[in-house]
Amino acid sequence: MGILSNKIDFAVVLSVKKANPNGDPLNGNRPRQNYDGHGEISDVAIKRKIRNRLQDLGESIFVQSNDRKDDSFGSLRERAAGNEDLAKILSSKNASNDEFARIACLNWIDVRGFGQVFAFKGDKNGSGVSVGVRGPVSLHPAISLEPIDIASNQITKSVNSEPGTSRGSDTMGMKHRVESGVYVFYGSINTQLAEKTGFTEEDAEQIKLALQTLFANDVSSARPEGSMEVNKVYWWKHSSKLGQYSSAKVHRSLLVERLKHEPKSYEDYSFGVLPLEGLAVEELDGQ
Repeated sequence: MGILSNKIDFAVVLSVKKANPNGDPLNGNRPRQNYDGHGEISDVAIKRKIRNRLQDLGESIFVQSNDRKDDSFGSLRERAAGNEDLAKILSSKNASNDEFARIACLNWIDVRGFGQVFAFKGDKNGSGVSVGVRGPVSLHPAISLEPIDIASNQITKSVNSEPGTSRGSDTMGMKHRVESGVYVFYGSINTQLAEKTGFTEEDAEQIKLALQTLFANDVSSARPEGSMEVNKVYWWKHSSKLGQYSSAKVHRSLLVERLKHEPKSYEDYSFGVLPLEGLAVEELDGQ
């Protein structure tokens, strides 16, 4: 497929049940909340999940989690230097930042999708690289439709970490979870930046599939299997590079109606899309 030539907007509706969707390390790893008490999942956390899903789908990923690496590299510099063409640039005294960015975009879908900052110091033979790539895929944080209730449980450690020590049951900790919540986040794919990074129509389809399967293979003690679910993905593909409407107007066209006075689950809401002339929406179920 060719370079993406039509602007895309999208929205994702997801639900949480007895899980911590995104802990805040500055607040004892409690689920993130804004000042109004609504739950929040940062755009960075969403990008991490999309990268993981793209990796599961067989795509080459530059920014890999340490626990999901599919190569032997221990740092981003090592992964970049593992590419023969990039290694030559890193070892050159007249490094071309533009050529470095072009090759990186060609090799890794997350670089040509989300962008990346490359800031590698030069060694005794090379001049190093300092270049930023702006990616076409932008994401908003996910915000819950209602203020969330957070349950906190105290946990104890009942095993010894080191030999010869007494039983460690007095070691205390806390575990937090969102009892239930429905979150929505929005995003867009910009065609001008897609042209610069080489982001293709096929890449956009992979992003769409990753959104539908966002929580597959994402199990952890904080997010047990089945506790996080993508309910709907709304996908608007414009008929031009700039799009018929602004992303803000497209995102506002997603309408949410409460079916209960105190909604708790996805079934307690009704979702619809306000028609925009000349712009169709693809409505997809989560997988």
